[in-house]
Amino acid sequence: MTVPLEIHFHGLDKSEAVETRVKEKFAKLEKHFHRMSSCRVVIEAPHRNPAKAKVFQVKIEIAVRGGSPIIVNHDREGAHAHDELPLAVRDAFDAAIRKVDELSRQTATRGRSEQSRRRPAGETVSED
Repeated sequence: MTVPLEIHFHGLDKSEAVETRVKEKFAKLEKHFHRMSSCRVVIEAPHRNPAKAKVFQVKIEIAVRGGSPIIVNHDREGAHAHDELPLAVRDAFDAAIRKVDELSRQTATRGRSEQSRRRPAGETVSED
């Protein structure tokens, strides 16, 4: 099943190179976490003050089947705007992988703890 991916740019021009980078990182995330039902990536450059360095914000919203969405907000500050944007995308997807790993770990731990839970004497456990 292919998970739909949306990529939006706010405050900066659309870039094919950045879109390609996001798609590559998303493919890695998709292989890593199978419970995704959709993913939305928003790339922003909200600060337009020429005296300050640009700040890139990358927001990743991952819809999870049977659960609440995972949202990752990542800000990347830097003096070289075009050089820093790929790093902001990389860091945001690394943070997303850490979050989905933690969710997977919590789910696995919860499943194990329920398996070892004491049951009343009349209840039987079926092993599949």
